[in-house]
Amino acid sequence: MRVLGINALFHDPSAALVIDGQIVAAAEEERFSRRKHGKRPLPFSAWELPELSARWCLEKAGLTPADLDAVAYSYDPGLALPAEQMGLDDPWDHLRQLYARRAPEFLAEALPGLDPAKVRFVAHHVAHAASAGLAAPLGDCAVLVLDGRGECSSQLAGNYTGGRLDVLNFQPLPDSLGLFYEDLTDHLGFLRSSDEFKVMALASYGTPRFSGQLREQVHGLGDGGFRAHGVDWSRFAPRRRPGDPYSADHADLAASAQRCLEDTVLDLARWLHERTGSSRLALAGGVALNCVANSRLHREGPFDDIWVQPAAGDAGTALGAAVHVAAEQGPVQPMSTAALGRGWGDEELRRMLEAAALPFEEPGDVAAAVAEELAQDGIVAWFQGRSEFGPRALGHRSLLAHPGRADNLERLNAVKGREEFRPVAPMVLAERAAELFDGPLPSPYMLFVHDVAEDWRPRIPAVVHVDGTARVQTVDRATEPLVARMLTAFEQRTGLPVVVNTSLNTAGRPMVDHPREALECFGSAPVDLLAIGPFIIRRSKAFT
Repeated sequence: MRVLGINALFHDPSAALVIDGQIVAAAEEERFSRRKHGKRPLPFSAWELPELSARWCLEKAGLTPADLDAVAYSYDPGLALPAEQMGLDDPWDHLRQLYARRAPEFLAEALPGLDPAKVRFVAHHVAHAASAGLAAPLGDCAVLVLDGRGECSSQLAGNYTGGRLDVLNFQPLPDSLGLFYEDLTDHLGFLRSSDEFKVMALASYGTPRFSGQLREQVHGLGDGGFRAHGVDWSRFAPRRRPGDPYSADHADLAASAQRCLEDTVLDLARWLHERTGSSRLALAGGVALNCVANSRLHREGPFDDIWVQPAAGDAGTALGAAVHVAAEQGPVQPMSTAALGRGWGDEELRRMLEAAALPFEEPGDVAAAVAEELAQDGIVAWFQGRSEFGPRALGHRSLLAHPGRADNLERLNAVKGREEFRPVAPMVLAERAAELFDGPLPSPYMLFVHDVAEDWRPRIPAVVHVDGTARVQTVDRATEPLVARMLTAFEQRTGLPVVVNTSLNTAGRPMVDHPREALECFGSAPVDLLAIGPFIIRRSKAFT
């Protein structure tokens, strides 16, 4: 059974391929088109087919469009209602519905040889649910989906048993935790459906003094549903224009909204646990990328095990739609890695570097060479293996630095052109993590925050956020041997088992995906060394 999954409606267009229940490939279109979140100027932002990522998925498996048994499209226009009927103000919604209904013919045109009759519509939140419940290494589990919107709802609560989903609740629009957070993101001067993580970071600098008033509009109902709409943000803080300074009111509003979001998620999880009795929970939807809320749910909620889809946003629905259709024919293998994107062999990389006419070296052990550079306080661009599916850099397309230098946070934010209040993450071997960090472990996908042990905070200040937490990535020696060797070599030189990890990109641009982009980023940013496959390029030798 060969199923191609497609997401192409709101944002983050993507493609994924599942063959006989095995996840073979998955990638966001932005990694190919270089348009962040797949956005084009309106009205075309309402529609971008993931043509390039879909073709790559097929090429990866040696398939043609005619070889596919099904194409699973993660939206069902038959379930949609007009925006005004759902209480939404969306002038482009009619275009989205038109394009969605014509998806089979558009896909057949983009992928010559594809039979449009093979295109299957999968409800948006069912696709989200499958990306978590079927891909999670949990077996039977409860599943909770929270995002901005699907066809006519913003939430799904259910239970997976034997690979089949029992839907227990949908939350009708306009109530939406995702749209609630998107509206605040826009009010605070950030990009809607893009910069919500900045609000989460800013919240750590404030106090939730508005949460009591805000809870009037945002709260759980105790029956599996919630209210979240109709907030007048200007009651609490004036609209901030991009580039303007942040006030204490802005930080306090972010903290208050974050608190209300967490309280509501906890209410929903408790209801779901009561209905299912399950000890395991899988999460998906854009709200599941809120690692602070995930951590509070782990700490205070009723579930023993929580697994979050690493591509929890809309990109993940391409994978979810594919596994949902595949599961109708047989079991789906759990997702064991997020490294599902493009990769290049050593000889391919050598030829590219020779063509670029840059002086490169091939050390005996690239991990040791990088550890030495990091120990000398160099910033390293790290390009290894297949790229990650989802928004987190997990040791394949990363910028690395020494965690013991407090000013490395400022250096990295300057390299990337990011706001000064945004944290960077620690990368640590899984077997060492509990010595330094208190929270959900292991944490391979960087989707929870952890309290940093008091005695370690002054030793690794670059990765400690203002509230004493860090968004940890744990590294398993068995699945990430190269990264593990680099961490071990760095500790041998410095006594620190942690390396700073942030995504290999600059502000407003998608994460680096192709070797050419790695070279461009290295050439344009103050990075000391590029480690690309088994090769290294030193700035001191390349640009003298």
